[in-house]
Amino acid sequence: MKRLLLLATFVLTTTVAVLAADAPRKLIIIAGKPSHGPLAHEFRAGSLLLEKCLQGVPGLSVEVHTNGWVSDEKVLAGADAVVIYADGGGGHPAVQGNHKETIAALINRGVGFGCMHYGVEVVPGQAGAEFNDWLGGHYAKDLSVNPMWEPDYQKFPEHPITRGVKPFTTKDEWYFNIQFRDGMAGVKPILVAKPSDATRDGPYVYPRGPYPHIQAAKGRDETMMWTYERPGGGRSFGFTGGHFHLNWGNDNQRKVVLNALLWLAKVEVPKNGVESKVSQEELMANLDPKGAPKPAPPKKVEPKADK
Repeated sequence: MKRLLLLATFVLTTTVAVLAADAPRKLIIIAGKPSHGPLAHEFRAGSLLLEKCLQGVPGLSVEVHTNGWVSDEKVLAGADAVVIYADGGGGHPAVQGNHKETIAALINRGVGFGCMHYGVEVVPGQAGAEFNDWLGGHYAKDLSVNPMWEPDYQKFPEHPITRGVKPFTTKDEWYFNIQFRDGMAGVKPILVAKPSDATRDGPYVYPRGPYPHIQAAKGRDETMMWTYERPGGGRSFGFTGGHFHLNWGNDNQRKVVLNALLWLAKVEVPKNGVESKVSQEELMANLDPKGAPKPAPPKKVEPKADK
């Protein structure tokens, strides 16, 4: 009887282990509330587009939750990675209510954590220290900057996230001078480029600047995307692009983020990266109801003086 009991326990344990190994890794993308004008900060549309591009990836399941948080925090219990693509600062989803405690528990469990665009910015006094521990760094107002510019990404480090990514450039609100952990311990730059002197001289989006400490660093490379391997084995990444929705139509910008989502969830990134195609129709799907861009006001015509 004892041997039968031991055998039954062994079979049950083995079965549970096999089922756990076969279960897909669960990625949750939290899309922020509607923000900005048409085709900017399209968090919902961008998240759903990335989800569509990841359909069929072996070993991965993706859920998109909208309006700034998950529909039910119970879904986080089975998460292997969580990404926030939303407005940041004082309105960051991570600092609302008890969300800091919720994310801290995920971090302690080794869940992957990523933030995109405005989502990398927090008020330092609210969550700066936490984000340096969770994400490896953060955008800090008056220290970091947010100009509209076109970095020229020509070289990439050896990393699963850069597999199959070719040189590219897109005009976006690419943040830089990120406030990283001391000594950048555990942090690896992924997208690196050199801002022109004119970019450093401003204007920035807000505050418009320029800042002397940004101007004093002319000629220095800057990091616009990074990974952070946390003590204990958790993974994180920050991506500062993603302001303009149409940039998801760029194959290489899209690929570097799709690769990052797999890496974050600890799913093997294919040798040539995640292959995806996006049609114009797909790119324009699921946009927030913001209306059409406002037309420019008519030029005032001064009446001609009588001769």
